[in-house]
Amino acid sequence: MPQTIRPREGAPAPVRTGSRRAPIRVEPLTCTIGAELFGVNLGDASRDDDLFTQIKELLLRYKVLFLRDQDITRAEHVAFAARFGPLEDHPVAGSDPEHPGLVRIYKDLDSKAEHYENALHCDATWRAAPPMGAVLRCVETPEVGGDTIWVDMAEAHRRLPEHIKAQIADLRARHSIEATFGAVMPAERRRELKARFPDPEHPVVRTHPETGEEILFVNAFTTHFVNYHTPENVRFGQDYAPGAANLLNYLISQAAVPEYQVRWRWQRNSVAIWDNRSTQHYAVQDYWPAVRKMERAGIVGDATF
Repeated sequence: MPQTIRPREGAPAPVRTGSRRAPIRVEPLTCTIGAELFGVNLGDASRDDDLFTQIKELLLRYKVLFLRDQDITRAEHVAFAARFGPLEDHPVAGSDPEHPGLVRIYKDLDSKAEHYENALHCDATWRAAPPMGAVLRCVETPEVGGDTIWVDMAEAHRRLPEHIKAQIADLRARHSIEATFGAVMPAERRRELKARFPDPEHPVVRTHPETGEEILFVNAFTTHFVNYHTPENVRFGQDYAPGAANLLNYLISQAAVPEYQVRWRWQRNSVAIWDNRSTQHYAVQDYWPAVRKMERAGIVGDATF
């Protein structure tokens, strides 16, 4: 059932504007993350300041928004996403030549087997400034399967034991494209990729630049802590190895907790808009030999803190 929107503590209230447009109907999908929007066309939102502002405020509150029946053009897709900020290309996947920043994620019977999507991850944390978010539209989907899961990593941090929060408050970690996308490349090409994208260092707990929320910020791209080996943490060798790795694995595993998740079943012209700063996601690859075609516009983000 639709519910009256009340701002969560620390989250902005929905924007009230002078627009005569019918109000957006919002149906939350879980108790912590995700909402479906009704009565919205993203083509209109790409041209309407008030409508875009309302959608952005809802995104900050729910972290991922879902819409059905978005029969929009690729130009409208990228125009809407660009309202959030400049769009970025992907160094491995590339982008549509006519619509820079629009990545085609097409899986069919001739596609190579790969496992980059079906891991819980936050997009491109191997960048010094990871993406702010993304807008993903379904072009073709299996009749059954191919769902996507999103995870509220602010909730994951909130519900950590207090002694773990204290232990990780000042920790920092490396994230790597070389160890993920680069792993299947010939050594020379892998080293070239790392030279273009040196492993950045991010806080284990980042602060959301707009809501102020503290977010657990480790994922499948995270390789190791960089400032763990201190007298406070390491008494003997095993406290560091495997001690630090065990802690990192424990933190990464928090994204698998169902209470922090929302799962979305795709239909043609469905759209998901997510805040990459506060979420992780997982594309379920259970649908072979069916075809799944998605198009994603990724939005440039800011340096973490």
